[in-house]
Amino acid sequence: MRAEAQQYIDRIDAALDLLRRFLDWDRALRRLDELNARVEDPTLWDNAKLAQEVMRERTRLDSAITATRSIESEKVDNAELIEMAEAEGDEDMVAEAIASLKALAERADEDKIKALLAGEADASDTYLEIHAGAGGTESQDWAEILSRMYRRWAERRGYKVELVDYQAGDQAGIKSATFLLKGENAYGYAKTESGVHRLVRISPYDSAARRHTSFSSVWVYPVIDDDIDIEVKESDLKIDTYRASGAGGQHVNTTDSAVRITHVPSGIIVASQNDRSQHKNRATAMNMLKARLYEAELRKREEAASGEYQAKTEIGWGHQIRSYVLQPYQLVKDLRTGVTSTAPDDVLDGALDPFMAAALSQKVTGEKVDVEDVD
Repeated sequence: MRAEAQQYIDRIDAALDLLRRFLDWDRALRRLDELNARVEDPTLWDNAKLAQEVMRERTRLDSAITATRSIESEKVDNAELIEMAEAEGDEDMVAEAIASLKALAERADEDKIKALLAGEADASDTYLEIHAGAGGTESQDWAEILSRMYRRWAERRGYKVELVDYQAGDQAGIKSATFLLKGENAYGYAKTESGVHRLVRISPYDSAARRHTSFSSVWVYPVIDDDIDIEVKESDLKIDTYRASGAGGQHVNTTDSAVRITHVPSGIIVASQNDRSQHKNRATAMNMLKARLYEAELRKREEAASGEYQAKTEIGWGHQIRSYVLQPYQLVKDLRTGVTSTAPDDVLDGALDPFMAAALSQKVTGEKVDVEDVD
């Protein structure tokens, strides 16, 4: 087998192995049989909500199993075609089969990620918060660079982006910002970005042109729908109103319409200033608070299932998930997965999918991926 073809076959096998491990293949096959039998039972539809849940699970499992079997079959067919074409000296057929394997490898990677996005809230829209760490203007500028990076990533995926809250920096950049990202699997992808992000560069704010290290944190939580009941006691809340500080001097700067809600038991703080109506901003902030509490519960379940616990920590040394080094060399490295890029400008322009895919995969394998450079 030619090296190029074998490379694609290995890539397909890795994706299929991850899919089977994620699905728990034998259990998935048994579960699909059970769901098919339930769908045939006419009494299932006596409970419409239960029936919809069963149909959703059946559709998801059937789709994942069918896709896995199809990729395996096409891989075998193309590998056999290459061997036959090589024996006959038919270079055109070899090239055609290798091209098919390449396309199949790309499809396998896409199906792998789709399967991994099967969490309870993965399909939801999402809030994404960015907070500057200690360090004044330098960290606040870094927070603004991150906000642009995520906006560009969202645009690449065709997501709609809404600014919910914004706190301008003292001299430049931002102290914090909250965005609402609307689109299919927005939370599923973006949830892997929660954590501390570290920047190393020659500071444009340092007249001596010294190298600086800055930190900002990212927090991601899903928008919840009306079917999810999150109880919040009024007695647990501290509610403040203030004059909004939107960029560019929008109308919201002229009234005390912004609302900040602190959930005292958990210490969670949310804020909204996107609307000129204080009432609407309060409703938005309450929805955000419920979403944060829901995300915290999802995280607890995931940590309990995996036997791990990682608490949210201070924004600084030793707690970062990814480093962006612009000097003395050009490198972005994810410290959880080992994925690196030597094109930080592309990453800061929104090329985040390889990092997200590796982080999703790691949740299944528990291992760092063997990737040196995503470019």
